[in-house]
Amino acid sequence: MDKSAAADTGARTNEESKRMAWTTQTRQFIKEVQVEFSKISWPSRGELRDSTLVVILTVLVVAAFIGVVDQLLNMLVHLLFR
Repeated sequence: MDKSAAADTGARTNEESKRMAWTTQTRQFIKEVQVEFSKISWPSRGELRDSTLVVILTVLVVAAFIGVVDQLLNMLVHLLFR
């Protein structure tokens, strides 16, 4: 066997080992993701509904506060620069 044929065989083996390492890493990653998913504590429907309600009410209260402050500052600026 000449040197070029031996080099081609070595290159293929190295390339195949890289490909195998990639697939092995992918399989390992998927297994780790499955383990992490099993650790997740999903909320019940009631907990999710209650949390959503709290978020919506908080957003509405903050929006109302910002709106009132905006109107007050608008009136103040309007009075100052008349």
